[in-house]
Amino acid sequence: MIQVIIIDDEPLAISMVKEYLATYDNIEVVADCPNGFAGAKAINELEPDLIFLDVQMPKITGFEMLEILDHMPAVIFTTAFDEFAIKAFEANAIDYLLKPFEKDRFDVAIQKFLKSFSLDTNPKIELSKELKMNRLVLKDAGEISILALKDVHYLQADNDYVQIHTASKRFVKKATLKYYESRLPDDQFARVHRSYLLNVGEVTRIEPYEKASHIAILKSGAKIPVSKAGYGILKNALGL
Repeated sequence: MIQVIIIDDEPLAISMVKEYLATYDNIEVVADCPNGFAGAKAINELEPDLIFLDVQMPKITGFEMLEILDHMPAVIFTTAFDEFAIKAFEANAIDYLLKPFEKDRFDVAIQKFLKSFSLDTNPKIELSKELKMNRLVLKDAGEISILALKDVHYLQADNDYVQIHTASKRFVKKATLKYYESRLPDDQFARVHRSYLLNVGEVTRIEPYEKASHIAILKSGAKIPVSKAGYGILKNALGL
């Protein structure tokens, strides 16, 4: 039996998807959730094969919810906003249903899923590089934190993880520094070293170091190494 979770803040939309799914004997709705927090919890606990996911919801968006999942199911986006369609497909979504959608269009999406469905593999969901983040949604010890970008001091590569440093806490995310470099605003964050990406608004001064390298001193007192190439990037970001 294929297990499905529906995440949408509109009860009527949830009811419609359930009604359409009722015609499929091999598909079972195991949960429905009114927001991304509840959706992430249900997905990580129940590990469904497929989710129907709204984009614009209270608290966190559908795209942000995908960032905090431990289990990644197949995704069919359902939304009233067509502006996210390209970004959804670039995230390897199975399909993108624009509300209100009819049963025949819904069936097309289901057939796409059934054609690609495998019990052994799940599609890899990645945010489009064009979808710039305006905040970070992170999970730490089961708790979800939403960070304004201004509160992020710097990011540091740590093997297969990235450490995200704020004034009071360090978060660890399984990702690459390149991933964040491509998604954080260029005018706010600069890749100053192969292992560091920093918030240029936190820089108080830049000091020479050995050879052609430098050290960036942050308001917190943290010292971030700046490579020769990173020095040019940082100067440009600071308008120097």
